[in-house]
Amino acid sequence: MKKWAVWLCSLLLLLPLTACGNDADQKEKTLTKVRLAEVTRSIFYAPQYVALAKGFFEEEGLDVELTTTWGGDKTMTTLLSGGADIALVGSETSIYVYAQGTNDPVINFAQLTQTDGTFLVSRKKIDNFTWEMLKGSTFLGQRKGGMPQMVGEFVLKQHGIDPHQDLKLIQNVDFANIANAFASGTGDFVQLFEPTASIFEQEGKGYIIASFGTESGRVPYTTYMAKQSYMNKNKDIIEKFTRAIYKAQQWVESHSTAEIAKVIQPYFEDTELDIIETVVDRYKSQGSYATDPILDEEEWNNLQNIMDEAGELPKRIDLDTLVDSSFAKKAMND
Repeated sequence: MKKWAVWLCSLLLLLPLTACGNDADQKEKTLTKVRLAEVTRSIFYAPQYVALAKGFFEEEGLDVELTTTWGGDKTMTTLLSGGADIALVGSETSIYVYAQGTNDPVINFAQLTQTDGTFLVSRKKIDNFTWEMLKGSTFLGQRKGGMPQMVGEFVLKQHGIDPHQDLKLIQNVDFANIANAFASGTGDFVQLFEPTASIFEQEGKGYIIASFGTESGRVPYTTYMAKQSYMNKNKDIIEKFTRAIYKAQQWVESHSTAEIAKVIQPYFEDTELDIIETVVDRYKSQGSYATDPILDEEEWNNLQNIMDEAGELPKRIDLDTLVDSSFAKKAMND
């Protein structure tokens, strides 16, 4: 009788655990997998990592598998070839694809960042910087055809500087090697993303003197996009994905830089927490993080103006052709 009682007690103790295990398994089975390709790993995309870390995707029934594809061309190739369902990349790539002629265009459906994310870094400390100081200098810019380079040239021209006549422009250094090239002595000025710009400043290798994001105005710098065919077949997934991103955008907007930095730190293990916080504060204070996922017509036109100024716009494309804001609007109204 005692053995029976012991066995029964043991069974009763195990039952809740087994039930919990089954519930967990069932929950995992009900989550829909979404393969997301990001163009690079950057604090610039803080709301995305908040959505992952805070479980906003899971709340929507999505299991988001994140892959960093390192570069606009590679990211778009991954998306077009079926290696990803959704891509986070600059909107200019969707224009390039459409201009080449395609039966399955890539559609922008949710905006994550709304300014350029690069900063002008000087090798020497400058107390009273003016853009005129770039004339006659060596400027280490970004890769030709990419948004950082196009925005960089656009801003220079806005300040009366011809980037191809008034300074020595270097554009033949790979994105991954630009920071190292500057650290090794190439260039008087360099256009850098964070956290590299802040790390250089902390180490005395350079000094942040201007923001290209502030100078260029609002633009759909990085957006979520998917092939039209995928969106047609998976409207519920796009809707849930957009709703999770909007939750994260609102969370970032309503929380302190210290709280945001702490939440996203696991995605930047090689970066000190104080640097992450500095970068988040810089991006947040200049309005780089979109507070909602809508890509509006003014931003779309500004993007094409910048591309046109750089000589990289194949042709003008109407907003409605490559942008579907219906999911963003629904997410905001839910």
